[in-house]
Amino acid sequence: MQNWLSLIRLDAGPRYAAIADAIAGAIRSGALRPGERLPTHRELAGRLGVDLTTVTRAYGLVRDAGLVEGAGKLGTFVRNDVALPKFGETASEAGMNVPPQPSFNLLPEAIRSGMAALLRSGRHSPILQYQPSIGNISDRARGAAMLTARGIPTRPEQIAITAGSQHALHGVVAALLKPRDRICCAPFIYPGMIALAKRYRLQLVAVPSDEEGMLPDALDAALRAGARTIYLTPTIDNPTTATMGQARRGEIVAVARQHDAIILEDDAYGPLLAEPHPPCAALAPECCWHIAGTSKLISPVIRIAYVRAPSAREAAMLATDISETAVMAPPLNAALVSLWHRSGQFAELVSGVRAESIARQRIVASQLASQPYRAHREGYHFWLDLRGRTDADALVARVAALGLSAVPGRVFDVSGSARSSHMRVSVGGAIDYHGLERALSVLAEALASRA
Repeated sequence: MQNWLSLIRLDAGPRYAAIADAIAGAIRSGALRPGERLPTHRELAGRLGVDLTTVTRAYGLVRDAGLVEGAGKLGTFVRNDVALPKFGETASEAGMNVPPQPSFNLLPEAIRSGMAALLRSGRHSPILQYQPSIGNISDRARGAAMLTARGIPTRPEQIAITAGSQHALHGVVAALLKPRDRICCAPFIYPGMIALAKRYRLQLVAVPSDEEGMLPDALDAALRAGARTIYLTPTIDNPTTATMGQARRGEIVAVARQHDAIILEDDAYGPLLAEPHPPCAALAPECCWHIAGTSKLISPVIRIAYVRAPSAREAAMLATDISETAVMAPPLNAALVSLWHRSGQFAELVSGVRAESIARQRIVASQLASQPYRAHREGYHFWLDLRGRTDADALVARVAALGLSAVPGRVFDVSGSARSSHMRVSVGGAIDYHGLERALSVLAEALASRA
């Protein structure tokens, strides 16, 4: 039996999709070569302990994808003309933190069927026209319903739709803050926020933090010193993976209210948790700007974000910036996400990303068990403490050549330090299980040799 069978992880989403993923990965890596015969349906079902129909469905997926072909009683073979892009030989997605794709073809099929449904009305469809800069009211209503279901009471008039979370942050910062304003944040934060602070000449105030994020007493001291804005990612923080428990969220909100501070809640990863904590906006809807994007939950190809403002008047304040920077969020993307929310497919896609993330974090744990790193089991990145043992840039370059997306810690450092004592590593994106294991093994060996 071929060794590619070890790539099959039946706990990562639907079993038929896991089998199809493994076959595609084996073809991409060369473990299955053009013309090679696959096990019979019955043989593979017996080896894996699954139903015959599960294998039949998996083989159907890879056949429809043009990877294999049937030859009657002779069996199923890898196509001789098969050609797959070798993602591991790219620039590892330029250091971006990209979600792993859910089970085989789930996302492409959701996009294909969703777009077909949306475009049935032909050239007169309103989604083919310009929209109001903050989004049309039906898409805003769908966003409001989604956030209300997450515990944040929201009216459609409080929603603005932007072309992604970075675009949302740009609009909120432009509308609310002025040069030299202070923003309280963790010592390491999302680089996009650091870039915005530089652009608008804002002062980032690093607040001492622990494994749950900012410490309430330290935040209180920073606000007493004159800051009036708080930026946070409360769930699976980028880059540290810190996740605030419910008690910590309550404490942070209480401190914000005491000082009449504004909270910018960048909830990029919140719904990845199967049992999520209430967002800060659910605890303090009157002072929290909540940003709920899709890029980190499903894919950067569907790039929109819902911005929930404390009031309708404040949501309307974003219209000018959105109009000047992007005119509007892409109407097809906004309509597609609305359709997915109505049908329940959005939750299914997020669940698929969650299952993939869990499977990949198990690989991380198996390869880096002896190394000091922090991760969340439902997230797709980890924060590695280098402890001065090696040059972060050299290590980043080494694993990037293997398709692993990594970024030196200084990129996230609010202090602007030129040194990197940490490294953020993403285990999502296009890299498959085999490539991930290989790259993490090289990373582990490099770290061990410098211990």
